[in-house]
Amino acid sequence: MTAAVRSNSASARVPAAAFAVVLGGVSAALHLGKLPPAVPALQASLGIDLVEAGFLLSLVQVASMTLGLLAGLAADSIGLRRSMLVGLAVLTTASLLGGAVGAGLLGGSHAVLWLFVLRAAEGIGFLMAVMPGPGLIRALTPAGADKAALGLWGAYMPLGVALALLIGPALIGWGGWADWWWTLSLVSAGAALWVWLAVPRDRPRVAGASPQPASAGWASRLRETVGARAPWLVALTFAVYSSQWMAVIGFLPAIYADAKVPAAWSAVLTALAAAMNIVGNLMGGRWLQRGVAPERLLQWGFLTMALGGVAAFAQVGQGADALGLPPALRYAAICAFSLGGGMVPATLFLLGVRLAPGPSTVSTTVGLMQQASSLGQFLAPPAVAWLAHRVGGWHWTWTATLACSLAGMAVAARLGRIRRLTEATA
Repeated sequence: MTAAVRSNSASARVPAAAFAVVLGGVSAALHLGKLPPAVPALQASLGIDLVEAGFLLSLVQVASMTLGLLAGLAADSIGLRRSMLVGLAVLTTASLLGGAVGAGLLGGSHAVLWLFVLRAAEGIGFLMAVMPGPGLIRALTPAGADKAALGLWGAYMPLGVALALLIGPALIGWGGWADWWWTLSLVSAGAALWVWLAVPRDRPRVAGASPQPASAGWASRLRETVGARAPWLVALTFAVYSSQWMAVIGFLPAIYADAKVPAAWSAVLTALAAAMNIVGNLMGGRWLQRGVAPERLLQWGFLTMALGGVAAFAQVGQGADALGLPPALRYAAICAFSLGGGMVPATLFLLGVRLAPGPSTVSTTVGLMQQASSLGQFLAPPAVAWLAHRVGGWHWTWTATLACSLAGMAVAARLGRIRRLTEATA
C-alpha cells in the first residue's frame, strides 16, 4: 500500500467525535420510542385511558411538527454543540422527573398532568438534541468520510426506536416503568458527557466556510431558508418517506394481532423490521461514499418501498378466500420496504447539508426537514387507519405507500437537477 493510499484511507475514517454525535441522536430517539412499551404499565399504575395514552404518544410529534424550524434556528444561533448538550440535558432531567412521578415521589394526584408536561419538555429536548447533528458531523468529519458518517446519523431514529421496543418491555416487566425512565435518563446523561468531552467547543465559523456578517441573525437565516426552493423539496421528500414508514411500522403490532400472532413474537418481528431501516441507512452512506448520485439512491429507495408495500399488503378478495403472498413472504416484503426506505434519510441528510442556502442555515434546513417529517408521521397513521376501517382490513394500505413513493421519486428527480446545477455553479 502506498503512502498516498494510506493517507486517503486514514482521512476517510469517521472520527470518535462524530460517533459521539450519533450516540447523542440515538439516546434522544430512545426517549421517542420509550413510551409505546410502557403504555400498559401506565394504564395499570395511573389509570390513564387510551385517549390520554394517544396524546402522550403524539406529544413529541406535535412538538416537532410545530417547533422544528424554530429549534433549527435556535441551534444555529446558540451553537451546534451547545444545542445538543442543552437538548440532552433537558431529556435527562425530564426523564429523571418522570421516573419520580412513576415512583410516587412527584405529582401526587396530578401525576398524569406532570407526565404530559414532562413529555412536552422531552419533545423540545429531542429537537434541540437532533437538529444540530448533520451540521456537527459535517464540521467534524473529513471530506472522505462525510457520506458514511451521515449514513450513520440517518440510522439514529430507527436504532433508538428498535432498541426501545426490544429492551423496554423486559426492563418494565422487571422493575416497572419508573426504572425504565430512570435508565434512559442515565443513558442521556452518558451521551451528553461523551459529547461534552469529545466534540470541540463551538467556534464562530465552520472550518472552510467564510465568516458570516454580523447582521446574519435568526430572521435573516429564516428568510434565507424558507425563500430557497431546495430546503422545501428536501423536506417534502422526507415527509413522504417518514409518513409511510411510520404508518406501516407503527401498525405492525395491530396487523399481527389481527393475524393472531402471539404478542411476544409481534414485538420481536416489529423491532426486526424497524432495525432493517438501520441497514438501509448504512448501505446508503456506503453507496454515497462510492459515488452513487444522491437522486439515484433516492429513486432506488422509493422504488423498493413501493414494491415492498404492494407485495406486503396487496391481495385479491377478503377472508379465507383472499389471494396474496404467504405470510413469510409478506414479512420479507415488509423488511425490504424498511431496508429500502433506510437509504432515503441517509441521502436526504447529505442533501440537506449540501443544498442549505449557506453554512449558517444547515440546522435551520434540518429543522424544516424535521417539521415536515413530523407532520407526515402525525397525519399518515390516522389516514391509513381510516382507510383500513373503511375497507375492512389492511389490504389497501399499499395504495397509500405507493402514492407516497411515486411522489418521492418525482421530487427526487427535481432535487437531482438542482444538485447538478448547484455543483456546476459552485
